[in-house]
Amino acid sequence: MPIRQMKENSEQHLVIKNHLQNTMNPVQRAPKTAQNGKGPPAAHEPNNTKQSHNQTSPPTKNRGRRRGRGGRKSDQGDVCTRPSSRPCTVAQKPVNPASGAIMVATSNGSIQNGHNLSGMEMGFPTSSKSLNFAPRPGYGQVGTKCIVKANHFFAELPDKDLNQYDVTITPEVASRTVNRAIMAELVRLYKESDLGMRLPAYDGRKSLYTAGELPFAWKEFTIKLVDEEDGINGPKREREYKVVIKFVAQANMHHLGQFLAGKRADAPQEALQILDIVLRELSTKRYCPIGRSFFSPDIRAPQRLGDGLESWCGFYQSIRPTQMGLSLNIDMASAAFIEPLPVIEFVAQLLGKDVLSRPLSDSDRVKIKKALRGVKVEVTHRGNVRRKYRVSGLTSQPTRELVFPVDDNSTMKSVVEYFQEMYGFTIQHTHLPCLQVGNQRKANYLPMEACKIVEGQRYTKRLNERQITALLKVTCQRPRDREHDILQTVQHNAYDQDPYAKEFGIKISEKLASVEARILPAPWLKYHETGKEKDCLPQVGQWNMMNKKMINGMTVSRWACINFSRSVQESVARGFCNELAQMCQVSGMEFNPEPVIPIYSARPEQVEKALKHVYHASMNKTKGKELELLLAILPDNNGSLYGDLKRICETDLGLISQCCLTKHVFKISKQYLANVALKINVKMGGRNTVLLDAISWRIPLVSDIPTIIFGADVTHPENGEDSSPSIAAVVASQDWPEVTKYAGLVCAQAHRQELIQDLYKTWHDPVRGTVSGGMIRELLVSFRKATGQKPLRIIFYRDGVSEGQFYQVLLYELDAIRKACASLEPNYQPPVTFIVVQKRHHTRLFANNHRERSSTDKSGNILPGTVVDSKICHPTEFDFYLCSHAGIQGTSRPAHYHVLWDENNFTADGIQSLTNNLCYTYARCTRSVSVVPPAYYAHLAAFRARFYMEPEMQENGSTGGGTGNMKSTRAAGESGVRPLPALKENVKRVMFYC
Repeated sequence: MPIRQMKENSEQHLVIKNHLQNTMNPVQRAPKTAQNGKGPPAAHEPNNTKQSHNQTSPPTKNRGRRRGRGGRKSDQGDVCTRPSSRPCTVAQKPVNPASGAIMVATSNGSIQNGHNLSGMEMGFPTSSKSLNFAPRPGYGQVGTKCIVKANHFFAELPDKDLNQYDVTITPEVASRTVNRAIMAELVRLYKESDLGMRLPAYDGRKSLYTAGELPFAWKEFTIKLVDEEDGINGPKREREYKVVIKFVAQANMHHLGQFLAGKRADAPQEALQILDIVLRELSTKRYCPIGRSFFSPDIRAPQRLGDGLESWCGFYQSIRPTQMGLSLNIDMASAAFIEPLPVIEFVAQLLGKDVLSRPLSDSDRVKIKKALRGVKVEVTHRGNVRRKYRVSGLTSQPTRELVFPVDDNSTMKSVVEYFQEMYGFTIQHTHLPCLQVGNQRKANYLPMEACKIVEGQRYTKRLNERQITALLKVTCQRPRDREHDILQTVQHNAYDQDPYAKEFGIKISEKLASVEARILPAPWLKYHETGKEKDCLPQVGQWNMMNKKMINGMTVSRWACINFSRSVQESVARGFCNELAQMCQVSGMEFNPEPVIPIYSARPEQVEKALKHVYHASMNKTKGKELELLLAILPDNNGSLYGDLKRICETDLGLISQCCLTKHVFKISKQYLANVALKINVKMGGRNTVLLDAISWRIPLVSDIPTIIFGADVTHPENGEDSSPSIAAVVASQDWPEVTKYAGLVCAQAHRQELIQDLYKTWHDPVRGTVSGGMIRELLVSFRKATGQKPLRIIFYRDGVSEGQFYQVLLYELDAIRKACASLEPNYQPPVTFIVVQKRHHTRLFANNHRERSSTDKSGNILPGTVVDSKICHPTEFDFYLCSHAGIQGTSRPAHYHVLWDENNFTADGIQSLTNNLCYTYARCTRSVSVVPPAYYAHLAAFRARFYMEPEMQENGSTGGGTGNMKSTRAAGESGVRPLPALKENVKRVMFYC
């Protein structure tokens, strides 16, 4: 979707000020209290806006690099082309209220750090190329130093000239496999003559790369390719192609060297792309390439996942520019593939029944059609001729009833007769439908028993719970085993013997990179004064609620319970509710032990009727006072019940609900009840714990002035859902200085749109004229209402953005933040720090010595708080890897944080410590989590909002979105996205998504 373009006369939402002056209430400071020697550290003087810090390198000028790596959300390391230069808007403003420093646009349009240019109005960069990301301000020093190993392998920079050639194949071929076969034949025929002994690397599309120039700048070749699918015996079809190779450009290796050395901020994408393709060339020939990974049934024996699927093992590979130079990132990978079975056997597995003797029902046909559409099959009824086809559908009639015209006179012949006469093939199972292959205008029929699924087809649709469990068993590897497999993969790939790597002069180390890391200390947590333990220092990322009480326990006076599980007797449900009420009380809440009305039992299919009955019956009993909490007992396998219940409660009735599964009701665990109590308390508007440093005013660049912390995420529909909307969610802290409670808003937007459309928007009201709104604005207003202060600093954690989208997302969303602020008050532009959070990357960190127990947690993973900001990180930009959680099973994945924009002048220690400490404030458990909570909450809220789409919209995959936080301000027809139902006011004020 194009980024909004700003007209010359359009409003620019920034006015530069030397320092922030505002009409807000003065900041109220809490009195500092001394701590005893056994407790947490004593409070110091509150920090100023600027932090004091040690750094190994001084702050540099604001630098950035042009990026344009597009690609999927999961492929962080994709190396593609430059970004487009479509005009975008971005506002610039003071960096630091204390210093009066501002961001200025230089004569070439790029944004640089400036100082004391008060009263100037700033321009906007005209494209993403003129925007520089935040430079690294130095390296962190806080924490215990240690060495970890990373799955990055040093790649020596080649000293040869790399050349790019354009390839045109006529007639045009859609298949990369066929393109590669054509070029392989060309190289075989002409390498020693016309190609001057060069061994080129080919991307399968339009580009060919060589080390050194070819003897020509332009040349045409004629290549004849034999169709191998036509069988071994008999004549084979031969196709002729014209291939034109034309010189395009030479990659600048000096530029790449300068960039890796940190002397240039813009990455030479062409050179990186060439090296990536060169190192993928041999693996592309050996294995099945999917995205940036390679799979093969020979790497490890495939494991059955059920329903005709199996898991293949493989490896991920990507060349990355890092501080240590070029690095090859290698990781293990697994994916679901369709088993290469005879189609009838696949269908039997899919349906879980014998299909040879029984006719298929309509629902069976729908399931088969959905599973096989787009799948490649090969025929088995023609001996050695194994022609391949792609399935386009399934016939509604059985094979025995199918007839088709065989000539222009409309002479009809049955499919059974045709296969008998043409191929001597007798169709045995004529009660089964035929597969349809080809297009709709000219569909061919293939009997199921004459087809076999082609090997090597990845399954891209949604897996069921059983398949996910089976796949996780395969992918879940302890750190030591994963490290061993990665090293084995590198040795097996034998890059030193790779003819393409040799040709281009690329040398790959076979050793994991050793990286300096630091283990950040866990923060002290504050609990209520009435508990035995008032403060807590987590150990190895964990603690518990024993002897502690929630710091702000809420009161639940009016609650009800609805039981949707047939197997749970009323007495069992009553016992469970009593235990839960007691746990809430023990944890620090006031919880009425008796429900407003007796526990109500209902059938899952009557969820709406049952919820409304309980709602109204409770209202009648309490004389109009609304229920504060609804407990719901659900069957373990409850289909759409959970989603329906949440949708009705949160968008129709305005009820806060807590669901509990039957298995937990029967097996009452204290730990489970304690976790449910934590969830209930925050849903009611309470706080479970807060950072001691927060209430002691000791968090740099948070405690000094009112600060709001945002989290944002966009979740996209499953693969195969071609028209369902994407769901965006934004949460924001609603308390200061605690920064623990988050309100959340959701909206639906265009399918697979990554930019959050409803951050800020305006519309015309017949009475009020132009009205401003949007998620940022509404959350800023709610912060002011909740705290009595307006935010003077914004920290924005943005989840789910791939590197290729950094520029677009920053330009669009920073502009929306600017406009939202300016719409509230003239000259209101609090400084913004914009941080992208990435989990879908392939960097893994391992203990330097797995035998050394003190350097790992129980699962064998690196310790929580491990942070890396050198060697494997970006050469110039402000990024770091943080493993903030203790592992449970498998290998921990550190979160990658990339500070794209920083007007608050965070030091490396400042943002790393803040991020790590926030991970201990996640409301739903007593563990530090792997992703900073505001980003985590945004993800939960976006996931929840999928349930708000009308049931029929979810089933057929048609559009179903809009804003779920307020009345939609955009007509459904205007955006093509249907509005979500509005969240009730009392729901969106609390952490309903927990």
